[in-house]
Amino acid sequence: MNIVTRSVDVGGKTISFETGKLAKQASGAIVVRCGDSMLLVSAVCAPSDRPADFFPLTVDYQDRNGANGTIPGGFLKREGRSSERETLISRLIDRPIRPCFPKHFRNEVQVIATVMSYDKENETDVLALCGASAALHVSHAPMTQPVAGVRICRVKGELVVNPGFAQMQEADINLVIAGTRDAIIMVEGGAQEASEAAMLDCFDLAQENIRRIIDCIDELRAEAGVEKSDPGPEPAVEPEIMTFVEKNGKKGATAALATPGKHERRDALKAARDAVFEKLTKGMSDEDAAARNGPVSEAWEKLTKKLMRQQVIKDKKRLDGRAPSDIRGIWCEVGMAPRAHGSAVFTRGETQAFVTIALGTDTDAQRLEVPYGKEDRTWMLAYNFPPFCTGEARPLRAPKRREVGHGALARRALEAVLPKKEQFPYVLRSTSEVLESNGSSSMATVCGSTLALMDAGVPIKAPVAGIAMGLIKEGKDFAVLSDILGDEDHLGDMDFKVTGTENGITAFQMDVKIQGIDRAVLTVALEQARQGRVHILQEMAKTLAQPRAEMSPFAPRITTIHIKPDKIREVIGPGGKVIRSIQDTCEVKVNVDDSGRIDVASSNQENTDKAIAMIREITQEAEIGALYVGVVKRIVDFGAFVEIFPGTDGLIHISHLAHERVDKVTDVLHEGDEVLVRVIDVDRSGKIRLSRKEALDSLGA
Repeated sequence: MNIVTRSVDVGGKTISFETGKLAKQASGAIVVRCGDSMLLVSAVCAPSDRPADFFPLTVDYQDRNGANGTIPGGFLKREGRSSERETLISRLIDRPIRPCFPKHFRNEVQVIATVMSYDKENETDVLALCGASAALHVSHAPMTQPVAGVRICRVKGELVVNPGFAQMQEADINLVIAGTRDAIIMVEGGAQEASEAAMLDCFDLAQENIRRIIDCIDELRAEAGVEKSDPGPEPAVEPEIMTFVEKNGKKGATAALATPGKHERRDALKAARDAVFEKLTKGMSDEDAAARNGPVSEAWEKLTKKLMRQQVIKDKKRLDGRAPSDIRGIWCEVGMAPRAHGSAVFTRGETQAFVTIALGTDTDAQRLEVPYGKEDRTWMLAYNFPPFCTGEARPLRAPKRREVGHGALARRALEAVLPKKEQFPYVLRSTSEVLESNGSSSMATVCGSTLALMDAGVPIKAPVAGIAMGLIKEGKDFAVLSDILGDEDHLGDMDFKVTGTENGITAFQMDVKIQGIDRAVLTVALEQARQGRVHILQEMAKTLAQPRAEMSPFAPRITTIHIKPDKIREVIGPGGKVIRSIQDTCEVKVNVDDSGRIDVASSNQENTDKAIAMIREITQEAEIGALYVGVVKRIVDFGAFVEIFPGTDGLIHISHLAHERVDKVTDVLHEGDEVLVRVIDVDRSGKIRLSRKEALDSLGA
């Protein structure tokens, strides 16, 4: 057994990579560790290619309850389908790895990252990413170069590399950044209205530490790696066919590319391509013509991509005629759904999102089981991408990874501007239905959610907008494209999404299809994105500039009161009997926090007031000197016990029953009598002393 271990110091912590001990039948397997957080990351590369027009890479990240000493909830008591966290981390690994393989490589590759140990201090997402890169690098899979990732947070004004969990909670910038030795290739994260300059500082620090991790992975490969498989040269289109398509199709392709409208452009390109194919195969047998269909399609794809890119670089003109920094036309409308608590439609060009907002109480929060504990999510966002939004007809299924990822990005974008719970004690859920899609539906979701939140009367800190940026890079020349179309995303080199307010960035996501981009390109892209974001915010403000002063009449009104924590059990009652009675009687929702905070929610203020009165009656405490009308509950030789309010009674000593001497309590009071009393003392144990005599004095009796 040849076990090889290498380690590197990153952010004051040691990350180690070990291979040769576990999972030796995989093409490559790495145990990556930081502190007591450990993962086994395996990579398997199939020996033969698969007939596909894409690279069949699959990545699965798996949390395991046993890794942090917990038992799964639910009846089955075992891990089930991937959680949102697992899906997002799987995407985080996939995105930087995919562009590091040859474009024509078609062998199936599978990466599985399984958590072995979780210490609740060192997060496992960046470890999994680095472990996946190392596992592929030591295997025969033809990854052109390794990648690595780090988390960069800004905590109290200082940038920290791979911080612990507690520091992450305090951070106002939290980014996962991945790259090659020389360039950034992926970014994912959020911020509290950070500046573009601060983001660039994060990228610089990340690049420095990424190089050090890659040096360690290279050392591991030098000792433990196997020979890489040779994918061979990229298949070239037959020169004769390529020449024919360029000569006979350039004019038609140029005209088709200039056609406005997504579907119209698609149809025009297909017609132009079919015309070239018919001309090429004229007089051929059906069999010979069919044999040329694939090569012609490939040549046509290369031609249209080349023409589009040349047009952008040389003429600064895009498919729909816009200049690189131009934003498509925007129109918005709010309040379309009368029964939703807030609603909006946001349309930019041929991309449209319809968003609703629902306000709820703490009982509506999403309960999450995560490795670092249990979490109640009070801000949720669901992103839905139905087939009709692209003019397709296909079965509806569960949300795909893309939908989960886009929803998480949009949720993160708005997190920074939501009010604190003390200010606005509601659970919020946004639902975005993409009605049309031609580039950046996730950013339309951000804009639509902002408008819908303001329509619902949620006092957000500032409106948030999002924009998707693209890149066309040819040699040293490049053009950054604002508000990209779907075709520009497909034919371009970068998909870069940034959201924020006028003051700064709140969320950031970047994927690069080429071998990374440098600081110069990022600087231009960030500034152009800022200008575009401000323009979009100005357009949104024309429809609704700030949150409405009043909420929807159908939204619950939450009234908050506070009681002493030791009174909570009285409000809840045995088996929840009392709180259920309050809710049923008053038709309200009551949520009791361990701190003693009670939220009463109802769309009817009268019902809310009634419920609060019941709670106040249950939890009220006797005040020394106060008068109460109580009911005699029990007679004893030395006095009478009187209930002054439900669940609370006190003792009238026989000497305080009347001004004159009383020989027997029953000479003055009997069980069931109503009696006016004054509280004269409450001792440390809570025992209450009452006086009928002093109460009579107050009446002048």
